[in-house]
Amino acid sequence: MIEDRPTAEHVTRASVSDHVGPAGTIAVVTLDNHERRPVTLGPVGLAGLRQALLTQRARAERGEIQAVAVTGRPGHFCAGADLKAVAAMTGPDQARAMARAGHDALRALPEVGVPSFAFISGLALGGGLEVALHAQYRTVAEGTRALGLPEALLGLVPGWGGCWLLPRLVGVAEALRVILDHPLGGNRTTDAGTAQRVGLVDVVLPADGFLEASLAWAQDVLAGNEVVRRPLDDAETWAREVEAARTRVDRRLHGAAPAPYRALDLVAAARDRDRDAGFAAEDDALTDLMTTPELAAGIHALDLTTRHARAPLGVPEAPARAIREVGVVGAGLMAAQLAVLLAGRMHVPVRMREVDEERALAGRERVAGLVRRQVERGRLTDEAAASLLGTISVGTDLGALAGADLVIEAVTEVLEVKRAVFAKLEDVVRPDTVLATNTSALSVSAMADGLRHPERVVGLHFFNPVAQMALVEVVRAERTDEPTLATAFAVAGGTGKTAVLATDRPGFVVNRLLLRELSDVLHTVATGTPVEVANRALRPLGLPMDPFTLLQLVGLPVALHVLDSLHDDLGDRYHRSPGLAALAAAGRRVVGADGNLDRTIQDTFGSPGGPNALDEQGVRDVVLAGLAQEVGLMLDEGVVLAPGQIDLAMILGAGFGFHLGGLLPYLDRSGWSERVAGRRFLGR
Repeated sequence: MIEDRPTAEHVTRASVSDHVGPAGTIAVVTLDNHERRPVTLGPVGLAGLRQALLTQRARAERGEIQAVAVTGRPGHFCAGADLKAVAAMTGPDQARAMARAGHDALRALPEVGVPSFAFISGLALGGGLEVALHAQYRTVAEGTRALGLPEALLGLVPGWGGCWLLPRLVGVAEALRVILDHPLGGNRTTDAGTAQRVGLVDVVLPADGFLEASLAWAQDVLAGNEVVRRPLDDAETWAREVEAARTRVDRRLHGAAPAPYRALDLVAAARDRDRDAGFAAEDDALTDLMTTPELAAGIHALDLTTRHARAPLGVPEAPARAIREVGVVGAGLMAAQLAVLLAGRMHVPVRMREVDEERALAGRERVAGLVRRQVERGRLTDEAAASLLGTISVGTDLGALAGADLVIEAVTEVLEVKRAVFAKLEDVVRPDTVLATNTSALSVSAMADGLRHPERVVGLHFFNPVAQMALVEVVRAERTDEPTLATAFAVAGGTGKTAVLATDRPGFVVNRLLLRELSDVLHTVATGTPVEVANRALRPLGLPMDPFTLLQLVGLPVALHVLDSLHDDLGDRYHRSPGLAALAAAGRRVVGADGNLDRTIQDTFGSPGGPNALDEQGVRDVVLAGLAQEVGLMLDEGVVLAPGQIDLAMILGAGFGFHLGGLLPYLDRSGWSERVAGRRFLGR
């Protein structure tokens, strides 16, 4: 259930055409709204689909047809339920009616009385994928990448049959990955090849001539070609996988959002329920969830992320420069990730440069390892991997970057080092070559200061891991010109990322807020709060990781460097942390390989206790007050063009939960924005 809609339902029609073949006539029901926008199913669309299927049932009883198939337009099957209709639910009666309408329409497909097929012509999400799950057989167009059930992320469950049907089709372990792990882990989807491998679809067919190929395959099935189904998982396997999934959900959300737990309960009970009981339980869950604040927040977050991805704010009217070749200075892990991304997504040669052959060799090995992992995960064929590696070179001659249209520096996070890199590059590249920095917090304007062409310097802050994180902070320095800025936005879009424009202020958006959070947590520990108490304090928010886990992910030396930099630039509210400095100097881990907090680090901060020691609520209050203060200051400074851009950055760059709707809506709802900043940040 995935697409927000205008106020009135944009009705999807179900048209029917007959296709005669050697094994009989197949009635094909095509879902289309005759617009470029995604096909969704609201109340009128569901009623139309149900009526079309009931008509085919009557035809089947008369012997006029031998099968029924549902398909969509080329490249697009169905994006799911009409979320505007869902959001408009005002009470449980309307919510239950919407839930039942979905079941009534979709279950008419397997009840048509003849074999049923779904020809998945492209994107199939939420209720759209559930349409296909109701069919007996499924084909999918080659190249389809967006198959999924994102409901748990939004505050719903796959409630039109998904929680009952999917584990019976692909097994409970894979079903739980699709229903819970994928949405909660960055809203990942399943591609066509993976879908066939796990049994979600029966066959992948060429996108060109997909309908004809699907009809031919269906004729073979009607003629007797058997499609093997996996047996139902035994009770022990079912229980074990459900409990493992519950542990994963608890570790991520700590009970903060109701929908994933309802989905988990539905899957847990699906093995021993018949279809009617399973669907009735889904109706109950949707009825309860459709009017929750978490769903409203989830729809807000989805609208923000999808709408902005299509039309980012701040793109200048000036044309972007053409990017035919890219240079990357550095060959460390971040640089290697950038090179693979740019070469793979923008299909341009990438030349990487290091200071000596030893580091260049290490860079080649990193690049090869990243590409090899894509092959192992099924994202690249061996041939595509070889082609990609052929477009990336790593050497030591800076002069080899002379022909680059864009050069990104990804060297040590030290201002003078980066300034020196840009000064050397300016003697090598053309005057119109864009010079970008991947700095996470340093001043881009300071890096450009003293250059002959400071106007072509811009910040392009990608997040680690580059392949997974959807955000790029585009940072406009004091003298960045419009063609350079337009090029930065084009690069972000060309790599499949969502861009947020930030003013060149310390920490930009995400790191400024994350380091404020970490600074306040560390300060509570330094003043007597036990480490384990401070580390648990934010769990009721359902953030993707505890503070000390975040520290470990960022890296203690990096976190210390950025924190000290923000302290110098923004003042004492970014507390220096002698404890963090000592841990970083000693090379200590604060979280073990098992993901558990190392409580021995308490000794580094000193014995807990005393008048300033806080409980979990106290730590949480300190952090939320600090975030509210920082957001207010950022808005006053004009760090972003609109308040919602902070939410977009925190959702995509820091994993801030959809169930909160973003940081600013949560601060407004909880009253922290008015208590600290004297105003609601979103003005409503």
